[in-house]
Amino acid sequence: MTPVVKDSRTVTVEDGTVTVKGWVQDIRNLGGISFLILRDRFGTIQITMPKKKLDPTLFESITSLPRESAVAVTGEVKESKQTGLGLEIIPSGLQVYGEAAAPLPLGVVDKVNAEMDTRLNNRFMDLRKPEVRAVFELKSLMVSLIGEAMRANGFEQIHTPKIGAEGAEGGSTLFKVDYFGRPAFLAQSPQLYKQMLMSTGLDRVYELGPAFRAEHSNTNRHVTEFISFDGEMSWIENQSDIMHMIERILNHVLNGLAERGGRQLSVLGKEIRVPTSPYPVLTYEECLRMVREAGLELADGEDLGTEGEKIIGDIMSDGGHDLYWITEYPEEAKPFYIMEKEGTPYSFSFDLDYKGQEISSGGQREHRYDVLTDRMRKKGLDPGDFGFYLDAFRYGMPPHGGWGIGIERLLAKVLDLPNVREAILFPRDPGRLSP
Repeated sequence: MTPVVKDSRTVTVEDGTVTVKGWVQDIRNLGGISFLILRDRFGTIQITMPKKKLDPTLFESITSLPRESAVAVTGEVKESKQTGLGLEIIPSGLQVYGEAAAPLPLGVVDKVNAEMDTRLNNRFMDLRKPEVRAVFELKSLMVSLIGEAMRANGFEQIHTPKIGAEGAEGGSTLFKVDYFGRPAFLAQSPQLYKQMLMSTGLDRVYELGPAFRAEHSNTNRHVTEFISFDGEMSWIENQSDIMHMIERILNHVLNGLAERGGRQLSVLGKEIRVPTSPYPVLTYEECLRMVREAGLELADGEDLGTEGEKIIGDIMSDGGHDLYWITEYPEEAKPFYIMEKEGTPYSFSFDLDYKGQEISSGGQREHRYDVLTDRMRKKGLDPGDFGFYLDAFRYGMPPHGGWGIGIERLLAKVLDLPNVREAILFPRDPGRLSP
């Protein structure tokens, strides 16, 4: 019988023997017999070493290996009722690729939890934990699913500059850089570029790329660099067209994670609840009333904030809704490119909240040149600083709108992770610039 251990690039079979490659997770010495538990990304396998039947040098070499060493073990596969796989390997050869130093900077299978800083400082070791690695395997799947959904709905993928001149969107959250002696800034979003493309015939575009926010915040939901999923679509009737599109995309993503991410979700002990469409819609005024009734004092036009979002999330959760819209924010609180709701203090804008936290914002854009420049002036901006952007609006700009979604924030809510940094390989925040 030709043994089959696992469908893995770290397993090869030749002439009745098998070679498995991985990290030394544990070694147990029980006198006349010893066991090596070898781990790769797919799981573990037991190497069984009867002392009297093995070459003494080989026995000593294997049993003296430090934990987390990278090795290859060659041997004969035998059936075993004592292991989870129903298999064990009796070794005949060993190759050590990299012997681990001791002590380890971080335990991989130890029961003692490490602090977040310790984990992030030693991320290479932290990622050897199956439950940590599963998060990033699901993140990779999420990105693939987004691409599937966007192509199915006629969107083209784009890539916009991440270094721009002063005046892109303004504000105090811009990272300034020296661009060959000239001041420049890291992109907060592809907002202006994706809007410009709405005048080109590329009328549905999306981008998955880094965004930068110089926010001096050390909360569990804020970082200074993240992956933003931005979409923009033209020829819309109203902002509902955008909201319906986001629902189709997210439902595809959540269904795909539930159906194709079963192994990783099992490792994490998680289940995904896929919402039904349409998602409930609340107006800003309705939310303001709800939080006030819950005892939170907010002034008219004030941002709901973290506490307000949590109150709304708890109320919606009690009604069985994880995902829901908050629409018609005061136009004063929104950027210049958001369309005002004429005759009111509100705007054609929305946030999508997930379990009490905003994961997306967007809305219908102002496509009328004269109205757009008036809004710029109203916001204290000089249209003359936006010539490259405004030119696209002077020669026939269709009605359009779009959104931005933080990939890591979305994943953190899907998996109920306590900190958005859990969904970022090497996070950047005000106190962390390495590794």
